[in-house]
Amino acid sequence: MVLGTTSGAGKSWLTTALCRWYARQGFKVAPFKAQNMSNNARVVAGPGGQPGEIGSAQYFQSLAAGAEPEVRMNPLLLKPEADTRSQVVLLGQVDTALTEMPWRGRSEKVWPAIARTLDALRADHDVVVIEGAGSPAEINLHASDIVNLRVARHAQAECLLVTDIDRGGAFAHLYGTWALLPEDERPYIQGFVLNKFRGDASLLAPGPEMLEQLTGVPTVAVVPMNWQHGLPEEDGVFDDRSAGVSGAVHTRIAVVAYPRISNLDEFQPLKNVPGVRLNWARSPADLDGADWVILPGSKATAADLAWLRAQGLDQAVARHAERGGRVLGVCGGLQMLGEALIDTQGIDGNAPGLGLLPLVTTFEVEKTVRHTQARFAEVAEPWAALSQVALQGYEIHHGQTAQHPAMAAAGDVARELIPGLAWQSANGRVLGLYLHGLFEDAAVLRALFGADAPTLEQVFERLADQVEQCFDPAWLRRSCERARAGR
Repeated sequence: MVLGTTSGAGKSWLTTALCRWYARQGFKVAPFKAQNMSNNARVVAGPGGQPGEIGSAQYFQSLAAGAEPEVRMNPLLLKPEADTRSQVVLLGQVDTALTEMPWRGRSEKVWPAIARTLDALRADHDVVVIEGAGSPAEINLHASDIVNLRVARHAQAECLLVTDIDRGGAFAHLYGTWALLPEDERPYIQGFVLNKFRGDASLLAPGPEMLEQLTGVPTVAVVPMNWQHGLPEEDGVFDDRSAGVSGAVHTRIAVVAYPRISNLDEFQPLKNVPGVRLNWARSPADLDGADWVILPGSKATAADLAWLRAQGLDQAVARHAERGGRVLGVCGGLQMLGEALIDTQGIDGNAPGLGLLPLVTTFEVEKTVRHTQARFAEVAEPWAALSQVALQGYEIHHGQTAQHPAMAAAGDVARELIPGLAWQSANGRVLGLYLHGLFEDAAVLRALFGADAPTLEQVFERLADQVEQCFDPAWLRRSCERARAGR
């Protein structure tokens, strides 16, 4: 099990790396995270083949493990809709009763399902690599814990505790986390990992040795800083420091980062395309010099649209299109580009749209969750490179979008590129689609940029290589011996 001293310490990437490393040793591997709080979700197989949702991190971890992604790998997913409210997804499906239940009362209701799925994964695999959440030393939440040490106890898991040394205070974070655990839980911590290290490793001494004297826990790995590891960020938008560009910049892309942004992981491939510069926009000035503006998905479309207007970004996006710049809306971003959001069911909220596409969106109670394969029809410039390109992706949305009846009657009709899924404005500059994963499709990247991004397989292999380079060989050897003994 991989625990962290904080969110963002490196749990997700390390879990992914270990999934691939164990798979390379010949083990049948699966990832597991009891509860994930994220608006980055993927469509995977659920019970009886019914599509369901899990956190994107567990989706990528399953691919790294060589396993088929499924809802057991993340039985509980919380999708924040506001600062004090989250949609609860249990075993891939939205659970309205749990969504309405107070936070502290929810734990005992969901623990039996979490324990069953973990037991089933352990029975079906040689190795299960478990990811914790936040910090295990949140003493205000310990009594209702269902994601950290309670999971470790249930699985009798050996735990690594990873910390971000680049933030400073790494030894205090490790010691403080260990010290705040109840005495009977401290033995589960079997190794410390110093992540994101920059500088001369010899200067760490005698810190790791002193820490081991205090806790009895060895430091088993020192992992160097690696901004370009190739995985999407789990806990927020990409750090600008990680946005290095290979080669001369030919395309500048601004992604609007509203508060309830969702599925931001689908833009990771853009960071890896030579000559593409990706940045996050929170003000009109952030759109200056952009060739493209992307309105991404949103878990609260009406609220994020109100935020966008409050920042003046609505006018900035319109000016960008008027000047000939490209605008792309994905899912919630597509809905914002239309004329209106209509919500009679209390799902998201009513709002006027940005009016860049003559479309109207109506929210429905039932959520569309599915994988989709499609092909673009003939696409006008400046997006003509997408003409007849086949693509595959996934849909997660409550809204259903169609031509605005009155505008259509007056002759103002958006060009429908994929029936019910993608539209283009009359002037060609504005493109909207429901399909997530556009830039994860190699054919799309080649059509748009004439280049490929590193494949996920290449990313996973590099992560596993880093495990071999940075971890104590004796720890790796013992870990394999334990896994083989458990077969």
